[in-house]
Amino acid sequence: MFETLQEKAASLGDRRIEDLFADEGRAAAFSLTALGMLFDYSKTQLDEAILGELLGLAEKAGVAARRDAMFAGAKINETEGRAVLHTALRNLEARPVEVDGADVMPGVLDTLSRMESLAAELRDSDVRDVVNIGIGGSDLGPAMGVLALAPYHDGPRCHFVSNVDGADIADTLKHCDPERTVFIVASKTFTTIETMTNAATAKAWLAGQGVSGEGKFIALSSNVEKAGAFGIPPERVFGFEDWVGGRYSMWGPIGLSLMIAVGPADFRAFLAGAQAMDRHFVEAPLAENMPVLLALVGIWHNQGLGHATRAVLPYDNRLARFPAYLQQMEMESNGKGVAMDGTPLAYNSGPVVWGEPGTNGQHAFYQLIHQGTRVIPCEFMIAAEGHEPDLAHHHDLLVANCLAQSEALMRGRSLDEARGKVTGKFEGDELERQARHRVFPGNRPSTTLVYQKMDPETLGKLIALYEHRVFVEGVMLNINSYDQWGVELGKELATALGPMVTGEEPVTGKDGSTAQLIGFVQGMRG
Repeated sequence: MFETLQEKAASLGDRRIEDLFADEGRAAAFSLTALGMLFDYSKTQLDEAILGELLGLAEKAGVAARRDAMFAGAKINETEGRAVLHTALRNLEARPVEVDGADVMPGVLDTLSRMESLAAELRDSDVRDVVNIGIGGSDLGPAMGVLALAPYHDGPRCHFVSNVDGADIADTLKHCDPERTVFIVASKTFTTIETMTNAATAKAWLAGQGVSGEGKFIALSSNVEKAGAFGIPPERVFGFEDWVGGRYSMWGPIGLSLMIAVGPADFRAFLAGAQAMDRHFVEAPLAENMPVLLALVGIWHNQGLGHATRAVLPYDNRLARFPAYLQQMEMESNGKGVAMDGTPLAYNSGPVVWGEPGTNGQHAFYQLIHQGTRVIPCEFMIAAEGHEPDLAHHHDLLVANCLAQSEALMRGRSLDEARGKVTGKFEGDELERQARHRVFPGNRPSTTLVYQKMDPETLGKLIALYEHRVFVEGVMLNINSYDQWGVELGKELATALGPMVTGEEPVTGKDGSTAQLIGFVQGMRG
């Protein structure tokens, strides 16, 4: 499917991105402004012909038809026979959305109203700490969102426990008053082993402090019966349907901790921002569609040029968890090895996604990005203004660093320029040697997304932008972005290994390495 794209990539030769700016209109031609954001993808090797090829591939793959089917409630998650309707959770206008002939919106809005009532109740109480216990999509989304919207916090403090490592919950509970702490247990099935282990520890902690667990727990789960057995009454259980995947779930009950932190009004603004991106995605032509263009850049870099990773680099410290959030969203969604019909893919699927906020990353891994042997496409993002007007000079420096990095990646530094840096300090062969260490190859692609300020509405737009990007790439790769069977095998094996690790069962049926590791752990425990 991507042969022509790869041929175009091979034909580039030594063409440099910087030289494309001989066309004075390039920056405008390869940028898009929508919903108050600017997406600049001009610092890439894309030209009109390549972009045209990519748009043709998107049309051939049926991106528009598949998009419309998703929003209409069709069961596009074909391996599980489910609709994909996280977008319904932010359908604030309550336009009917049908699944199996029934409109899901009354239930969605009823759950949102119940969430708002409980959030208001907790915000008006003497509760000081809310501890969200979840993992994966039940943790990454709200944890990222609560940090991103820190300037809007006016409710209880929110903490997040996800790791089954006892250090996670132990370190969190050190800062909590058992009398003024409420726990949110987030597990759709109410059986997730890590989450339920931490929930049981939280209940034991309360009991050990002489505090009853009654009224201390909220369940974000579709299993009312199991939540009830844990001691959580139905009115404090918030369910969500199987057409909401975990990594796309923070728009509904999984976002309760965020709603408690910032309040129902700002949470609705968050939903409204995502809904605005949904409308743009549905209504804008493919060539003027921000999620589509972001996806096409990704396809070009991965399937066209063969770059196996992408770095997400928010120059916004409160987006520190955003790269990790995207890791799950993209890699769990598009990390597949078979096509929709079950046949092996004849090309690579999704890239490795990673990153850190600027400027911290500049003093860590940017060395490899600038001078390493592999090209790593970078996705920068920056706000035009920060939340600290008294520290505006900090933000000016932040913006300057962000823009400088993308320019440096593109331009690089030639050997002649490097020689100029060391002339007068060294001579002869040593000058030449030292100069070569200061060469930057440049010609390294990047995109930049600029927004006004990181507020609830903008965060909603940003997350929805990347959600739809994942969707478009998945359609073009002909894979199912909405199952995650790759998560299951490790869970099954861990369940079987548990009794062997504790010594309750003998170590049988295991390979030599696993058996040795269990034995060594047991030996160290005495």
